[in-house]
Amino acid sequence: MTSEKFKLERVSGQPVSDNKLLADLRRVASLLGTSTVSMPKYRQFGQFDDSNLAKRFGTWNKALAKAGLTISNEVNIPDDRLFENILVLWQHYGRQPRRSELAKPPSIISQGPYKRRFSSWTMALEAFVNYANESLNETPLPNGKSVTTARTPRDPSLRLRWRVLQRDHFTCCACGSSPAFFLGVELQVDHIVPWSKGGETVLENLQTLCSVCNLGKANLPGG
Repeated sequence: MTSEKFKLERVSGQPVSDNKLLADLRRVASLLGTSTVSMPKYRQFGQFDDSNLAKRFGTWNKALAKAGLTISNEVNIPDDRLFENILVLWQHYGRQPRRSELAKPPSIISQGPYKRRFSSWTMALEAFVNYANESLNETPLPNGKSVTTARTPRDPSLRLRWRVLQRDHFTCCACGSSPAFFLGVELQVDHIVPWSKGGETVLENLQTLCSVCNLGKANLPGG
């Protein structure tokens, strides 16, 4: 008798799941020791056709972003996406992000686009702060509070999230945790009076909570 074991092979043309494609993309990034993967590099080390990945997710960069990897070769990225990535990092670290942190998750944009657009990381941060500190376009009320003229959307804008996090010193209002001091703390912007129960998405009705406290609060009013 032969000792050869049976081996399952993928049938040619059989669809591959999104998760399997993304997992292989992350595998190649890990193999290369980088936070991004170019199409030629994936062609060299990947298990699947790089053009199929690009088609499945729209573009190669969208596939990278979906896999949680860094986008390095995209040009003309709009300012709002560049600023959104900065806020994600600021929220993740609980402090001003460093240029080197663009090369690893949760950043999905590398140094290149910031240098092309703003000349330096310092100038990119200055542009972000100026943008984030612009008016929220809210109507003041006699009691000093403010509210938008129409029903507010559930998700706060970049500027509003920045204001909340900055006001709360990037610290959970419930337990005092901050990613600046405790590894693994994830901050979230939460409605004090839930939006589903009539609470508006305005500065006075938003607070910073860590993911653990926010999960415990669920849909109950807090603050």
